[in-house]
Formats: sequence, structure tokens, C-alpha cells
Amino acid sequence: MISKAKIEQWKQNYPLLNDVINAKEVFWLNPKYKREDENPIRISTKELKEAAERLQRFAPYLREVFPETEKYGGLIESELQNIDGFKLELNNIFHSTIRGDLYIKRDDSLPIAGSIKARGGIYEVLKYAESLALKNSIISKKDNYKVFTEEKFRSLFSQYSLAVGSTGNLGLSIGIIGSTLGFNTTVHMSSDAKVWKKELLRKRGVKVKEYNTDYSQAVKEGRRESRQDPKSYFIDDEKSRDLFLGYAVAALRLKKQFADKNIRIDEQSPLLVFLPCGVGGGPGGICFGLKKVFGKNVHCFFAEPTHSPSMLIGMMTGEHNKITVQQFGLSNKTAADGLAVGRPSKFVGKLMENLLAGIYTVQDDQLFYLLKRLYKKENIKLEPSALAGFPGPSKLLQKEVGNDFLGLCEDKDVLDNAKYLIWATGGSMVPEKEFLHNLQTKNEN
Repeated sequence: MISKAKIEQWKQNYPLLNDVINAKEVFWLNPKYKREDENPIRISTKELKEAAERLQRFAPYLREVFPETEKYGGLIESELQNIDGFKLELNNIFHSTIRGDLYIKRDDSLPIAGSIKARGGIYEVLKYAESLALKNSIISKKDNYKVFTEEKFRSLFSQYSLAVGSTGNLGLSIGIIGSTLGFNTTVHMSSDAKVWKKELLRKRGVKVKEYNTDYSQAVKEGRRESRQDPKSYFIDDEKSRDLFLGYAVAALRLKKQFADKNIRIDEQSPLLVFLPCGVGGGPGGICFGLKKVFGKNVHCFFAEPTHSPSMLIGMMTGEHNKITVQQFGLSNKTAADGLAVGRPSKFVGKLMENLLAGIYTVQDDQLFYLLKRLYKKENIKLEPSALAGFPGPSKLLQKEVGNDFLGLCEDKDVLDNAKYLIWATGGSMVPEKEFLHNLQTKNEN
């Protein structure tokens, strides 16, 4: 338990923490941020390439069982879309002047699971399935992985269990791919998880265990239960390297998408990326991958709800997973269910210490308002948590924040010449009734 005296000391050392504790919107620039790619946890470029190659091997299987992956040749990928038409909307809402090109990464429409979690979650399950198949000598890496559709693979995987703790989207990705392969799959879900996500999983034959507590407790219980079964594999969103690598592969794909569109990313035209953040695995993996690919020419920012800023508090104080937002008097209640995380990932927080440019927070009512405006102007349907990235460019352009950020950059026109990329993290699988409810909602808390 953190003492009141300790919290008071932190409030003196980090004045912005006072606003964080009062659930005000803030923008924190990371004082440890370095433009060079530093990698304190030693994840290599080789590991990143191996992850990309593994997903390529599974492409024939995914094309066979999930026809919606056909567009990308069996890869789990999404469109890079220019939304310059929405710049005026953001400038009007936030009284800002975004001059650089504005893009959205459509992970809301990723095949199979309809969210960013399809990258990391599906990758880790595929890697585990491959390891079992190789161990039992029913596959070699030179084979066409379409054979994973054969009964002998389902028969093997039915002897094993998968488990994960989730607020929703990671559970969907694990549940869908796990049940398709033949694993006995259990998703431990926190009280924040949407009912429709639980129902979808049950229809897939996935066992859903519900908890009246938050995400961290669901993970803890799932981890504990899994340890009791030697044939159970727990996918740990708080510290999984494999989840992280699955997300990081997105950077290699994004580089090609920019090249295909003749979009230049360099020191005079850098990339500024805004990513919704829960426990940190998804945005952390993508940030890591982007720094590997673009180096000093990319700057990443995380977005969190004002009542669940766990990564912000963890990184600001340097305490990472030793703290919870509840210890600072915050509720961890938010309509952005995928971001309702009270305790951040130590693994990701430590890795981001020199790689992440900053973190900002967003009120729930802002998410619902942006959801409505984006749908009206661009006909894009997102779930509330996926809107957290949209205020980022305008918030960065606020005079004090922008000037402080420019102090880190050699090019003082960086904010005018930059490419602004908002990462949309989920939405395509939201039922129509739920989406219409979101359109009519101002704030559910």
C-alpha cells in the first residue's frame, strides 16, 4: 500500500500529478524520451522479423478458415486511410491548427476479431499452436500451413487449454482463434467487459468467467487457475513478449503501406502516432516496432481515460506496475472498456521509458462526441475506446505542450510538416444496436 506521505511527495515532485488525480485532462511529455531507438529489454530486430515470417507461414491457413483475410493474402492487416477532411472538424472542436496530413490506421476493421488485439492475440495463439505441432512432428516449417485445417491438428489441440484475462477485445481475439484451432479456451473477463463480447465468445464455444472486479483481478485469477493445469497455456497481457511482438509486426506492414502510397517519412516530414492505451501491450508493441522501423523520425503518444491513467502514473512516478489508479483516488471506471486498466504492464512501461514521447488523457464525454462527429463526417464506426487517439494532434499543438515538444526536436517546423497518424483500435464487430446506443450517449459514468 502506498502511503499518503509518498503520494504527497510525488505531487510535489510531479505537479501535473495533481490534475491527474483530479481526473482532469492532461498532456505529459516524457522527460526520459530519447529520439534514438534504445532497447533496455533487448528485443531484437531478428525476433521482429521471425514474428512476421511466422504470420506469413500461417497465411494459407487463415485464408482457408477466415475468408475475410483474402484481401491481404491471409495476413491480419488493415487499411491506411487519409482523413484530411476531418482536420477541419478537429481544429474546430479543439481550436487548433493541424497543418500536416492526417491519417487513420483502420485496426477497427482488422479481420477475424475487429480490433488491434487481433494482431498480438492471434499471433501468440498461432505461435503456441505451431510449437505443439512441431513438438508432435505433424508439421515442419517448410510445409503449407493450410494443413492446420486437418482433423489431426484439432485432435491434438483439443488436449490443451488456453486462458486469458481481458476487458473484452483481447478475449475476443484469443477466443475466436483458439476455438477455431480446437483449443479448450477460457476467457476471464472483468466487470468492464461489454455484454455483447461475452455473448459472442459463448456462441463460439468459449468458456467465459465473469468477475465483479477490474481487469487486474481477472488476469490474476486466470493466471492462478491456469497454473493448476499442466496443459493450460495462459496468455498474459501484462508481460507477454509474444503478444508484444505480434503487435510490433504492424510497423513493418505500415512502412510498406506508406511506401506504396509514396508517402515520405523522414527528418523533415516525421510521423506522429497517437495510440489508445490500456495495460500497454498493443500500443507498446506498435511503438517499439515503429521506432525500429523509422527511428528518430517517429514520435508516439499514448492516450488514456482520465479515470484510468495507469500507464501515465506508472511512468511519471517510475513505479510502473507497483501502483494502481485506485491508490490515487481514481475509479478506473470508463466507457472505454478496453482502456479500463488500473495497473499498467511493468514489461511495457520499462521498455517505453526512452521510446515513448508522451501520454495524454481524455474524458469519456469527449470520446462519445468524437464518435458521433467521425461517423457523421467520415462514416467510420468506432467503439468509444478507439476514439482516444483523435484529440492527440490538437492537444500536442497546444502552445505550452507544443513548445516543450519542439524543444526535443531539431526541426522547429516539425509540427507543420509532420504526418499525423491516429490508430483506430476497434469497432467493426460492435453490434448495430450497441453502436446506435453509443451515438445517443453523452457519458455513461
